[in-house]
Amino acid sequence: MRNKLSHFAIPYVVWMALFVVAPIIMVVVYAFSAAEGGFTLDNFANMGTYAVVFGRSFKLALIATAVCLLIGYPVSYMMSKEGPRFQRAAMVLIMLPMWINFLLRTYSWMSILENNGLLNRLFQRIGLIALYNQVFGTDIEFFHMLNTQGAVVLGMVYNYLPFMILPIYSVIIKLDHSLIEAARDLGANSFNVFRRVILPLSFPGILSGITMVFVPSVSTFAISKMLGGGTDLLLGDLIEQQFLGGAYNPQLGAAISLVMMVIVVVCMVVMNRFGEGEEQAVML
Repeated sequence: MRNKLSHFAIPYVVWMALFVVAPIIMVVVYAFSAAEGGFTLDNFANMGTYAVVFGRSFKLALIATAVCLLIGYPVSYMMSKEGPRFQRAAMVLIMLPMWINFLLRTYSWMSILENNGLLNRLFQRIGLIALYNQVFGTDIEFFHMLNTQGAVVLGMVYNYLPFMILPIYSVIIKLDHSLIEAARDLGANSFNVFRRVILPLSFPGILSGITMVFVPSVSTFAISKMLGGGTDLLLGDLIEQQFLGGAYNPQLGAAISLVMMVIVVVCMVVMNRFGEGEEQAVML
């Protein structure tokens, strides 16, 4: 039986070797290679000039992750409290935008946020821009929302929010309600039940959601290019430039990619260790 199962696993092993292991090996080789060949550490030494890009990428990714958590946890918690019909309908509404192409979803926000877009026209109709000019003594015709870091964070939140809601919801919906009833029987009010029972037990879902939002946010390049105008480079934009742009330097791009992968893996390990500590505390 085990031999048969091992035969079925061969295609998956081959797939992993070709499309996961091999690309990582290529990135490592390029990162430690010079353009003319040979081993070098210059690619990593030259990354100091891009410290601002690293800082900006992690800052925006952390902000987007925090916003997704602040929105996603209450939504997941309220969904778990409703009946099955409401939960199915809410799940469809959450997943519906994911059925549309990623670039089309991001393009739609360009038309919403642009100077003559839907939001600015709405603000003009309701007199919000006129009120702003009157209060602050300005003379603007529209709010500048597109090509800003705020627009980039908004695009991240919009595209990756389902990845925060779904893991948290899947954990909360499976909680043992006898633990909640026992806490109430022992005199805990609703706030203490949530703080001492529900929140700690839902921590694995929170960690999964943070990981699933933070990793694509810190490495995105399409959102920053379309909603940020490409003025404030992020890590994804920088790596793309090194491989496809005029500053063609795949060795430097591979080094940046490798450092980013290491940082992300370290963050994931730290969060997992923190999650294990929380689970042990709950058990105690």
